[in-house]
Amino acid sequence: MTGPLVLVDDPAPRVRRLTLNRPGKRNALNHPLRGELIEALHAADLDDDVRVTIIRGAGTCFSAGYDLGGGNEGHEYPHFTSPGEGQWPRHVTETWMGIWDLQKPVIAQVHGYCLAGGSELATGCDLVYVAEDAKMGYPAVRFGVPDMQFHAWLLGMRAAMEMMVTGDSISGDEAVRLGWANRAFPAEELDTEVLAVAGRIAQLPPDIVALNKRTVHRAMDHMGLRHSIRAGTELCSLGTKQPSFVEFIEGMRSKGLTKALQERDEPFGDYRTVEPHSPT
Repeated sequence: MTGPLVLVDDPAPRVRRLTLNRPGKRNALNHPLRGELIEALHAADLDDDVRVTIIRGAGTCFSAGYDLGGGNEGHEYPHFTSPGEGQWPRHVTETWMGIWDLQKPVIAQVHGYCLAGGSELATGCDLVYVAEDAKMGYPAVRFGVPDMQFHAWLLGMRAAMEMMVTGDSISGDEAVRLGWANRAFPAEELDTEVLAVAGRIAQLPPDIVALNKRTVHRAMDHMGLRHSIRAGTELCSLGTKQPSFVEFIEGMRSKGLTKALQERDEPFGDYRTVEPHSPT
């Protein structure tokens, strides 16, 4: 695809909006897209005219997850992460948890699929607003272990356990009820409602907002959230050594990604697609 992978606009005073721009790939998160997103977030955090940032997806969904269809070939990780066992899960969790450390609030505006890596990106944001019919899930648990294990923290033990042992998704309404998202709106009203929230934030003094954002995240840090997610990357790494994971990857290479994902999800009747950029 030619052109920017992240579209940048300022739809309201002191509001920056970043749109993931791989709609033909359901905004699958490859290295170049993640790199452009990180750069755009940093630029907004340094821009005195910006007080809040929105992240959304172009096309039919927020993001169907990390790109498993070859979109990373020839591209390096967008930022340094120390090499060795578990580099990938450490890399992506460092990326998304880094959003917590920005001074300005970042809002995830979620519609359609928000799966696997897409759900990790949204989780890393400070606020999450969803379409009522959005689908948030982690289908990759059907062959592996999550990179960023936020579920028990933000959904509660029972719901988290169900998602982890089934790979089933939840709707936007359910995501709000369980505590992962702030509020849900009809899909056609999502843009307007998120801009309204961003506008309210933008009216407050940015220095005070930065401190108040940190009060919440520091409290979660003290309770162990960040430590837990970091520890989870080692379980993710261990997951890649399991026979079931190795079998899936070998099947993906021999049959192709689409066929492998169809076979994975067919017993459940969900997530299937004939396109090579299937949800991860």
